[in-house]
Amino acid sequence: MIPTLDEGHRIGALLAVLAGAPALVARIVVSDGGSVDDTVSIARRHGADVVAGPPGRGGQLRRGAERIADGWIWLLHADSELPPGWAESLRDTLARADPARAYYGRLRFASGDIRARIVERLAGWRCRVFRLPYGDQSLLIHARLLAALGGVPDLKLMEDVALARRLGRRLALMDLVIGTSARTYQRDGWFRRAAGNLIRLALFLAGRDPARLAKTYRR
Repeated sequence: MIPTLDEGHRIGALLAVLAGAPALVARIVVSDGGSVDDTVSIARRHGADVVAGPPGRGGQLRRGAERIADGWIWLLHADSELPPGWAESLRDTLARADPARAYYGRLRFASGDIRARIVERLAGWRCRVFRLPYGDQSLLIHARLLAALGGVPDLKLMEDVALARRLGRRLALMDLVIGTSARTYQRDGWFRRAAGNLIRLALFLAGRDPARLAKTYRR
């Protein structure tokens, strides 16, 4: 399940990869937040079910997940990049997966910059110590568990953190690397972007309104 907003320039690549494993990926749901480009037409061309609604990743994920009554749901971002062998790794995870737990991947930026490796290690440390994977690491969760948790929080920002906090010790790392775009880090500066994310995380955990935090966040 993938939330989108004007992702026509990159969503096709991910959808093609997912559609190439029909025995594993039974259904692709794209929850669109009002794209004005060709995102929706590309999604439908790849056989995805499209859910339309207002923008906001939390709300989009919530609406999309509500279309799936049972089975495992894999929450991905539109800029996620799946490595060779991803289907085998996901299949192995599912074979051993506990429906009472949720699973996230290891982060890998699409960049050879040494600073990318540092930020990746910091993300790994955050997950190990605080059990707070971000949405760009993907999340594999059973529909029944997600429903029991109240669904994906309908927040403008930090919906991934809010969901991770609800899961707590039920979160586990799966043996799958999830690639993601380095565009925002290259644009804003690696350490400046990472520091900004940490500040927003701290403010959110301290009780700051996610809608206010979203105004300072550039995707």
